[in-house]
Amino acid sequence: MPCPPFITEENSKVKKSKSNWSEDTKLTHAGRDPDAYHGIVNPPISRTSTILYPDLAAYENPSHRYRYGRMGNPMSDAFESAMAELESGIGAVGTQTGMAAITTSILSIVKSGDHVLMVDTVYPPTRYFAANILKRMNVEVEYYDPMIGADIQSLIRDNTSIIYLESPGSATFEIMDVPTITKIAKDKGITTILDNTYSAGILFKPLDHGVDISFQSCTKYVGGHSDINLGVIATKDEALLKLIRSAAWDLGVAPTAEDMYLALRGLRTLTTRMKQNAANALEVLGYMQTREEFAKLFHPSLETHKGHDIWKRDFKGANGLIGFMLQDAPSKAVHDFINALELFPIGSSWGGFESLCQPQDLKSYRTAVPWDGTGACFRLQVGLEAPKDLIGDLEQGLKVFNAEK
Repeated sequence: MPCPPFITEENSKVKKSKSNWSEDTKLTHAGRDPDAYHGIVNPPISRTSTILYPDLAAYENPSHRYRYGRMGNPMSDAFESAMAELESGIGAVGTQTGMAAITTSILSIVKSGDHVLMVDTVYPPTRYFAANILKRMNVEVEYYDPMIGADIQSLIRDNTSIIYLESPGSATFEIMDVPTITKIAKDKGITTILDNTYSAGILFKPLDHGVDISFQSCTKYVGGHSDINLGVIATKDEALLKLIRSAAWDLGVAPTAEDMYLALRGLRTLTTRMKQNAANALEVLGYMQTREEFAKLFHPSLETHKGHDIWKRDFKGANGLIGFMLQDAPSKAVHDFINALELFPIGSSWGGFESLCQPQDLKSYRTAVPWDGTGACFRLQVGLEAPKDLIGDLEQGLKVFNAEK
């Protein structure tokens, strides 16, 4: 049964004037209530499974605050309250991973026989879920061009239940016209779900642009230190919130108290870190633009980037990610370039304090708009290192690359 939020307008002093605060200030205080914990600044970690009741009447009372550890506890209430505020929602549901946020969001809506429209630039594991689970459920998934805009109308069927968006798209960061698509979806009674991991809830507010369900992997920028696995789903709709929470309970979704604690701690520095990540990335991007070895660059700030004008209209900025395609070169030159990098080790995640590099096999998971690039593609996560050192690292790697071409 739903638990009332632990932090409410009535029991928290810091909520009184929050409508006048900037986002930096809100995130410093979101999900906190020192008065409830004898003045302790951060809500303590609540490790619990069993909840005890004073008597049978209390057990039978549906409004009892906590029923069982995975169905809500003080730490999950604090985390979900803070994330709902970050995403401009009325409520949020925590999940063990970002992938669990994806699957729970979809499974809370979809049923056998449905048709789902999914953007072609989606996070690759979402494709695997569609192929391995949704197909088995007799759900048809159709992929569409991220730049489709109002033409999404032509793909909608009578049994279309979900339009799934990701903006910017994975690896190549196409910016979608979210308000146009969500308006069409609402007119047709179709639920829209958007992966908001790129923006971390601060660069873009999907729920304010008509999206029904926004989720993100808190493993990335919210956590910020490459040491947690966590996701969150948010909505502005009370009925959707109940559906999502019910699906999470039925699926056994339950994030750990430690990860939620670390995510709350990460929130306190989120805007500060994001500004630095973005500034560092722009400096690195500026250098990369001077090098012909980078045959193509993917970053929303570039005027030639797909959806650049929409990005300027809807987003507050960019994060620390840069995609690039190398000039055509022998495999050995590509490998030697990547292996020569010292500050961009190969890693599959992003959003932490450290820089990373990940290969992108775009040909294997682009279908609506097949990938026709010929050079090797990679994604850089630009961390908090000094940009001059990151640029120097790329420069020495390119010397190796050119020696092998």
